[in-house]
Amino acid sequence: MALTDAGIKALKPRAARYLVSDGQGLSLDVLPSGKMSWLFRYRLEGKYGKVNLGHYPDLTLRAARAERDRLAAQVASGKSPALEVKQRRAGLAINPTVRQFGERYFQEQAVKNWKDPKDIRRYLNNEIFPTLGDTTLKDVNALDVQALVYRKRDNGHPASAMRIRMVLKQMFDYALELQLVTLNPAAMVATRYIGKARKRSRVLTAKEIRLYLRTIYMSNIRSQFKLALHILLLTLSRKSQLLLARWEHVNFESGEWLVPAENAKNGKPHIVYMSSQVIGLFRELRALAGDSELVLPGRSSIRKPFAHNALNKALEGLTFDMDPLTIHDLRRTGATLLTEHGFNRDVIEKALSHEAAGIRAVYIVAEFADQRKKMLQWWGDYVDSIVNESKIIVGQFGAA
Repeated sequence: MALTDAGIKALKPRAARYLVSDGQGLSLDVLPSGKMSWLFRYRLEGKYGKVNLGHYPDLTLRAARAERDRLAAQVASGKSPALEVKQRRAGLAINPTVRQFGERYFQEQAVKNWKDPKDIRRYLNNEIFPTLGDTTLKDVNALDVQALVYRKRDNGHPASAMRIRMVLKQMFDYALELQLVTLNPAAMVATRYIGKARKRSRVLTAKEIRLYLRTIYMSNIRSQFKLALHILLLTLSRKSQLLLARWEHVNFESGEWLVPAENAKNGKPHIVYMSSQVIGLFRELRALAGDSELVLPGRSSIRKPFAHNALNKALEGLTFDMDPLTIHDLRRTGATLLTEHGFNRDVIEKALSHEAAGIRAVYIVAEFADQRKKMLQWWGDYVDSIVNESKIIVGQFGAA
């Protein structure tokens, strides 16, 4: 029998708490103290749940029924009222924007489950948030995701487009788990129409190395970029390591460049042993850096490095008389040619700052410092010999 205000006022406390039903899952919980609270009980996916709606008379009978009807509609759509209450108490947005939920996804999933979540952070900040950040999460549809992904694809970056879709798909998978959305719009964007990621097998030949260096030094890109792209070839280093490098970590006397743990992909400090050619290139960067503590200070401030994709864009803007290449191809080229010339696999892996795997990780803990110094000096001399074969003056390439 439905409750009335008069009937509620006539209720008396008992030695034990008891419930008085209003129907359709709404009940009044009467405590021995005389306090009364509204409860909404429901069944979802075969499981029973309940939520406390508030105290009577603070929450009137009419208001309690309205809240019951709202939550009943939520249950009918497959959402849990108890989960909503839990999220509200935790200070989480019940109907978040893409930016709000993206930050939550990054902290609760990417940071905990990804070895290196910096790429996800970059895609969120540079691609997803500027386009979809202010859109309510549940209002994002497949066409919104498609427009974002296809724009990246059509600008000549199918691999990045695939990764943007991947980040969005994983983010909406998490939103589905939390019952914040009812479908995953990214899953509705087929990967076969985005394009295939370029095979990670590009290795430059000696002729292509010569062409690579000649093209970058004869181009009109910034001098810092020319030197940086040369250094990356000779050191087998990652782009991010050089972009974040500081002069305090470069020792010209010992020929060592320290990559601190915070700049390393594996979170461990790494020493790059500089060949005489690399030392010369770093000295030129030192002159260009002026008063900056950064090896590659950005154009807007000497205290900030260039953007993460600055070198990529510089390289992509050049026209090479050969198949396209990426910065990562330079590392693969050096590692492959050094292997072909008989250098030890473990020494090469250590120079690449790769972590040993399997049984090798247990037994091989050496740093191979002397071997790496000799190998990288050989590599610098080898690249010089390639350049000299084309009668290009080494001085034009920034060598000391």
